[in-house]
Amino acid sequence: MERADIVIVGSGHGGAQAAIALRQQGHEDTILMLSRDRTPPYERPPLSKEYLAGDKPLDRILIRPPSFWEDKGVAVELGVNVSEVDAMAREVVLGDGRRIGYRKLIWAGGGDPRRLSCPGSDLAGIHSVRHRMDVDAIRADLEIGARRAVVIGGGYIGLEAAAVLRKLDCEVTILEAQRRVLNRVAGEELSAFYAAEHRSQGVDLRLETAVERIEGKDGRVAAVITDKGEAIACDIVVVGIGIVPSVGPLIGAGAAGSNGVDVDAYCRTSVDDIYAIGDCAAHANPFADNAVIRLESVQNAHDMATCAAKAIMGDKQPYEAVPWFWSNQYDLKLQTVGLSLDHDEAVLRGDPEARSFSVVYLKEGRVIALDCVNRVKDYVQGRKLIEARAEIEPELLADDTVPLKELL
Repeated sequence: MERADIVIVGSGHGGAQAAIALRQQGHEDTILMLSRDRTPPYERPPLSKEYLAGDKPLDRILIRPPSFWEDKGVAVELGVNVSEVDAMAREVVLGDGRRIGYRKLIWAGGGDPRRLSCPGSDLAGIHSVRHRMDVDAIRADLEIGARRAVVIGGGYIGLEAAAVLRKLDCEVTILEAQRRVLNRVAGEELSAFYAAEHRSQGVDLRLETAVERIEGKDGRVAAVITDKGEAIACDIVVVGIGIVPSVGPLIGAGAAGSNGVDVDAYCRTSVDDIYAIGDCAAHANPFADNAVIRLESVQNAHDMATCAAKAIMGDKQPYEAVPWFWSNQYDLKLQTVGLSLDHDEAVLRGDPEARSFSVVYLKEGRVIALDCVNRVKDYVQGRKLIEARAEIEPELLADDTVPLKELL
């Protein structure tokens, strides 16, 4: 039977950083990274941005050159699926029946794109944006003449993909079932701004509109039929409606979890010697008043990986990283720091008409998050306010002639 001291499942930002951090922390024994992907570890955010646009080729989005992993003594096995975790035997079972033993297991499996369940959802020309191959398939359709796109979902992935498709001169329709875009992750002001921006760029944005079915011709998508009975002709459909955490083998092994897999402050699951990190790991987050949440971000995956590596190496430090995110759409750079969950007040700082402004979110008078559009200084200085749990009068926050650092 094959064996490695530490087995890492997943080769995204979390899995890659876990291997890097282990070596940085002085781990000298064997590390094996297993991945369903067939490409060496690469960055995921550019998939819906620069990689889709053709601005960055694959070699520019690799997390490290392929030779790096060999130099660091990290074995990487691509194109394999872990179908089972045998916690009693301390083994992972691959789809082909192979069993690989471990001393410690780090699960960085991420998630799978949530699929449409309506009639016609299996037609060719329907795409997700999760893996390199997904985006390669979109680009292949564009190369053979696809120019009418329907994007289903008005979250970050959907909006970023729509922005790139408009840049590539496609006709784009966005369908969002909720009453506003970015409904789960941003306040009303930011949602309204991005809705107006996409419409000004020629996007047909339809809110409170769901998909009834998808019609095809010769096995390919031809039109999306909405719940309002409208038919939208299209050549491709891009689906961005969230992910389903890939944790089946862990739950099957007895790990606790309902929305992903539960981990403690050191990224340990309820099963001995098994850690989980990244998009699939549900944890009590101190910046969400210790609510148990999953965070789908590079920052979360990276910092959880470092936390788990340190814990394995005996340097236990609880996961307390400030969450941050970013999104590039058209010429707009959105930077978010903190979590605006359950905010009770939002303060506008600056002028959206000038395409440079921030929204500061408060809860019980305390600064908990900022959304900053083309406003890097607010993002950097606002982080300090969040870390300090600062209580600042809204009138002071709204005065953008005063730097945020002076309010601390």
